[in-house]
Amino acid sequence: MNWYDYIACLFAGMFIANAIPHFIHGVSGNKFPTPFSKPPGKGLSSPTVNVLWALLNFTAGYLFYLAGKISEGNVWTLIIFFIGFAFISIFSSKIFADKMIE
Repeated sequence: MNWYDYIACLFAGMFIANAIPHFIHGVSGNKFPTPFSKPPGKGLSSPTVNVLWALLNFTAGYLFYLAGKISEGNVWTLIIFFIGFAFISIFSSKIFADKMIE
């Protein structure tokens, strides 16, 4: 595999992990920060915007997943996918820890 396949694995994990909180808040009818809120990432976006943002993240994550050729046959692709997933999850937990959600 090429080096850029592993970068795709990392981004796949990051995009898929980022989609989860936006999707959950959106389908639950709750507002949550997105890049489209005012101020970006700090204000709250509508549930519909969160669902759309989540779907975009799921799509990007899936495309990176395919590009990264993630499979059980190559354990490194799974490890790097998990590193991306864990990194953005921990990073997001720190950023949103003090956010007041309606």
